[in-house]
Amino acid sequence: MILSDFDLWNYIKSGRMVIDPIHGDTVRENGLDLRIGDEMARLKSTGEVLDTYDGDVSRFYELERGASFVIRPREHVLMHTVEYISMPRDLMGFVNLRSTFARLGLSIPPTIIDANFEGQLTIEMVGGEFPVRLHAGQRFLHVVFAKLTSEVSSPYRGKYQGQRGVRLPELREKSKV
Repeated sequence: MILSDFDLWNYIKSGRMVIDPIHGDTVRENGLDLRIGDEMARLKSTGEVLDTYDGDVSRFYELERGASFVIRPREHVLMHTVEYISMPRDLMGFVNLRSTFARLGLSIPPTIIDANFEGQLTIEMVGGEFPVRLHAGQRFLHVVFAKLTSEVSSPYRGKYQGQRGVRLPELREKSKV
């Protein structure tokens, strides 16, 4: 079941879901609009191989802070939301790029917010065919929330819990093959 604005307001007003800060245009008909934060990480173009068993990925990214950012054609960047979200154990969210930005050729990969997640979202964005300037504080994501049939018995407690700002990938664990 997809939650309506009425349902979302009930979750927020009861404290079961926290959105901070919240603006008058955050809660929409069937989801929330979230804003671009003031930090971005550009993926560097390099011939160096990133080993997914190596925990240090920082050399593959260039961090920037600012009031605006230019996304270059076909460039991959990480951006974060202004809003800090605290999810209940009976909801999950589907993160989508607002259609205005998709019409500019920008895209994001499929992204979900797990039940019990807490933090600012870090989102990968991919540039289109021409450079686009985005501004901190612009509404750029739309999140649609689905009610789970029951509370999760194993809520999210992952390595990105509580994140603030852009969070680079953490490659701490080796695969058990």
